[in-house]
Amino acid sequence: MLHRIMMTLATAMALLGGAVLLCLIGIVGISVLGLQINGFAHLDWLETAAPRVAAWLLGTGVGPLTGDYELVAAGAAFAIFAFLPICQITGGHATVDILADTFPPQIQRVLIAFWEVILAATLILIAARLSVGTFDKLGNGETSYLIQFPVWWSYAASSIAAWIAALVGIYCAAWRIMQVRG
Repeated sequence: MLHRIMMTLATAMALLGGAVLLCLIGIVGISVLGLQINGFAHLDWLETAAPRVAAWLLGTGVGPLTGDYELVAAGAAFAIFAFLPICQITGGHATVDILADTFPPQIQRVLIAFWEVILAATLILIAARLSVGTFDKLGNGETSYLIQFPVWWSYAASSIAAWIAALVGIYCAAWRIMQVRG
């Protein structure tokens, strides 16, 4: 029952992270397209051959999206933490098992449990520090440079995703420890 709840939570976070990444892809695509159209409108041959077209294109204000980098940075941070739970619960993290594969199964289970505990502790530490950062950014009113959105928003979103990753990490560590104990 608990495993199903954790798997559902991890899956929901992965879907949310995927939705954010799709939005970021759209933002980058629109920004690059705007930049290319703007560059096209500035070409000497177009300004000479069709000055009205060039002036019209430039007059539309077409260009890269303002603040695209800020949005991508904030969204990517959230997406990374949103994907951690599904990676953790499915055992999708990269491992180097050159030596560990030669150990007996019981020793392998102990090693897996050990690293699950280390990862859970690390996720707790990251989530805690992100929470501190969230309140710090909220308190000082810092905003992004170009579009002026409050920086604490991205910290808060990443913090929530990190706490969910930590929760799944704790569950996975406990599950692996129970496997070691038999």
